[in-house]
This record gives sequence, C-alpha cells and structure tokens, in this order.
Amino acid sequence: MTKIAAVIGGGVIGGGWAARFALNGWNVQVFDPDPQAERKIGEVMANARRSMPGLTDVALPDEGKISFHDSISDAVQDTSWIQESVPERLEIKHTTFGAIQQACDPDAVIGSSTSGFKPSELQDGMARPDQIMVAHPFNPVYLLPLVELVPGNGIDGPLVDKAKETLTSIGMYPLHLKKEIDAHVADRFLEAVWREALWLVKDGVATTEEIDNAIRYGFGIRWAQMGLFETYRVAGGEAGMKHFMAQFGPALKWPWTKLMDVPEFNDDLVDLIAGQSDEQSGAYGIRDLERIRDNNLVSMMRALKQQDWGAGRLMKQHEATLRVGTVLDARADDIADASQPVLTVRRAVPLDWTDYNGHMTEAKYLQAFADATDRFMELIGCDADYIASGGSYFTAETHIRHVDEVHAGALIEIRTRVLMGAGKKMHLWHEMYEGDRLLATGEHFLLHVSLQTRKPSNPSPEIEAALVRFAQGHASLPMPEGVGRFVGAPR
Repeated sequence: MTKIAAVIGGGVIGGGWAARFALNGWNVQVFDPDPQAERKIGEVMANARRSMPGLTDVALPDEGKISFHDSISDAVQDTSWIQESVPERLEIKHTTFGAIQQACDPDAVIGSSTSGFKPSELQDGMARPDQIMVAHPFNPVYLLPLVELVPGNGIDGPLVDKAKETLTSIGMYPLHLKKEIDAHVADRFLEAVWREALWLVKDGVATTEEIDNAIRYGFGIRWAQMGLFETYRVAGGEAGMKHFMAQFGPALKWPWTKLMDVPEFNDDLVDLIAGQSDEQSGAYGIRDLERIRDNNLVSMMRALKQQDWGAGRLMKQHEATLRVGTVLDARADDIADASQPVLTVRRAVPLDWTDYNGHMTEAKYLQAFADATDRFMELIGCDADYIASGGSYFTAETHIRHVDEVHAGALIEIRTRVLMGAGKKMHLWHEMYEGDRLLATGEHFLLHVSLQTRKPSNPSPEIEAALVRFAQGHASLPMPEGVGRFVGAPR
C-alpha cells in the first residue's frame, strides 16, 4: 500500500520535503497558494532526481506521485505524515494547524519545519496539541539527513515513535530532543557563527569570501565527519578530552568573540554583505549553485559511506533496508527459476561517477560490473563469512564493451548469466541496461582461489552446486552477442 504525505507550503524547504518523500516511494499531496508552486517544486525535484538516488548503491523505490491541491483539507486527506513549511509567523502557523486538524486523521504526525519556534508555542490553542511537533530539517532536505524532532514539553508516545520510524525509513536521522528551547540545537550554533561573521565583515577583518574559505578549507570539513566534541577529543591527543579542556578552557575567558553583542543591522551592513556576496558568487544562478552544492554533498557523503562513518553510516543503513525483500537480498535457493539472467545490480548513476563529457566514466563501468560479480558471488554463497574462512574468487580476465552512454541519475540494472561454472572456473556475462536500452556488456573469467596458498582451489561443494545450477539453467539461453570478442573486432 502506497504511503501518503502532505506538504503544506511548497517553498525551498517544503519542496525538499516533497522530494525526500516522493523519491522514497511516497505519494505527496501539496498545498501552496503560490501560483508558481508547481514550477518551483518541479525544479527542486529535477535537482533531487539527479543527486539523491546516487547516494545509495541500490535503487530507491519507484518514485511516488506529487499532486497539487486547492485547499489544506484536500491535501491532508488519507495522509499519515503532514509537514508544515509555511512562513515563520506564529499566527500563520496556528491558522494552518487549525485547518489541518479539522481535516486530517488524528493519528497522522504533523511536523513543523520551524527553525525557531518551540513546540509548546506551536501547540498553543490547538485541538490535539500532542499531534504537532517540531521536525526541523536542513537544506537540501533531500540530501541532508538531520531532522531535529522536538515533541512538546519532552512528551514521548506512539506519535513520536511513529515520527522517528517514518523519518528513519526515508533515510533521515531524527535527533530527538527531550527539552524544548528556542531555535532547537543546530540553529543555535549557526546563529552564533553568523553573528560573529557579521562582526568580522562589519569591522573589516574579513570579507564574506574569506570567512567562507575559513570554514570550507578548515573546520567545516572536520565537522562534516566528526562534529564538534569528537573533533576536539582528537585535538587533545593521547591525553584525550580532559587535556583539551585543560589546555583551551582558559580561552573561554578571553574576549575573542562578540557573541553577546550584535552589530546594528542597518542598510549599510546589508549593502556591504550583499555586495561582497555578489562579487563572490554572482556569476552563478541559484539553480547552478544548488547543483554545485549537490555535487559536492553527494561526493563527500559517498566518501563517508565508504568509511562507514558519520552521515555515510546512515546511508549504508538506509541502503540495507532498501535491499530487504528484493532479489538483491536473496540467496541462490530463494531463486526458483535458475534459467533466466539474475538481477545483480539495480541502482542510480551517482554524480561522482560522471566525467567531463557528462556521462558515466569508463572506470565506473568496471566498478558496476565488479559490484555485479560480487553480488553473484554472494548469491551462490561466496559471502563475507566464506571469504573469511579462506576461499574466494579472483578475476583473471575482463572485457567490457561500451555500447551506449548513460548520465547521472539514470536507473541502471545489470543482469548476470553464467556461461560456464564448474570446479574452479566461473565465466560470467553481465549486461547493463537503462530500461530496455543496452548500455554495456562485461565478460569476466574468474578462478576460485585458496587465500592461504593464493593458488587455484576447488570451492566448497555448496558453492559449486549453486554455481552449476545457474550454469545449467543459463545454458539453454542463446549465446549473447560479443562473447569472446577481442578489442577492435568488427561488431
């Protein structure tokens, strides 16, 4: 059964929520009185489609449908999650919540994207106050996983559990705050840095570009993978956090910052900041900057995923849930019909797999086919436990044919068949498709090897039996075009 979410307010944040839900298979019902809402959300969706699916190495669910509605009551019908992203004015939010609660299911979660209001302020005067909670995301919502989840007055219950389960299911990290405070947690950090940055510009100490460079070339990268306290624990060296606190604690008494003071926010300061910002980034349009941002975030987060660290660990956990119940999670015995090619890869082409020509770089074809080989090995029982016991398959020869090009965001599938499988030998044929369009083929010859002697050896009887079963099943298929082809041979 398709899950349904409502998005009330379709600006930058609301559009990001719509993309996050829709690309995780939810239908999304949108209400926004702005006549340009459909266009704006469409542009956000276009950016999300090219970037978000490439975070994971398994395909996201089929995209849900986004529909636009003329009233809040229509938009919230049959929904289990309702996300409010209207302007930051309490009277507008109260009016919105009132209209939502008149029409929605009492068991639906109502999350607010507010960056500043406490949940108790949002709930004041509402018919079902516990139904409303802060669910504050970070832009772009479709890539960044953090959501500050703040129920009123620290109250927990079934709706809070439901909210955490839902957010986790769409690849996000609910930071459940037990105590409400103005601006929650993350925005309080941002506000502190923002105030200090305003003073540094106003006092002529640094320009907007120099401040941005101080962040992105220094502590910003550290914070992206370790945060604040773990970073400072490392800074304490072998003696750890106590040493760091003892060494740098006295600096808290020094007048390094102006966090308790605010520069006068007048036209001169606005013009100064805006002028420097235009000089720094004015050559790019907003959509260009969004795509540059998305490229960088996907590349960094995928690098963290390889290390199973920070936001990358969350992505791996979400990826594992996407495999459950699919052929990508099956074992050989789960596949009743061994006469057809086996789906071994189903994923989107990530942004960091593309080259200067705008299509998938040739090295990534090899990686994709290697992933298909690894998946087939796992399928027949040559998994991590078996490899740890001392046996594995080594690739002895590979031949890839590049038939057609493919671009970032495209959903690709690799179907694998066994041309020969017996004893120590495994001869695989991979075909990569986007829909019905053949993109490339990969022919791979592997030998089973003892990891102790590093020499060819027989696999376990169970693995050989599974391999032979597929080899015999695939033997009835026509021999694919290109088998045994050498480089430069005519098609």
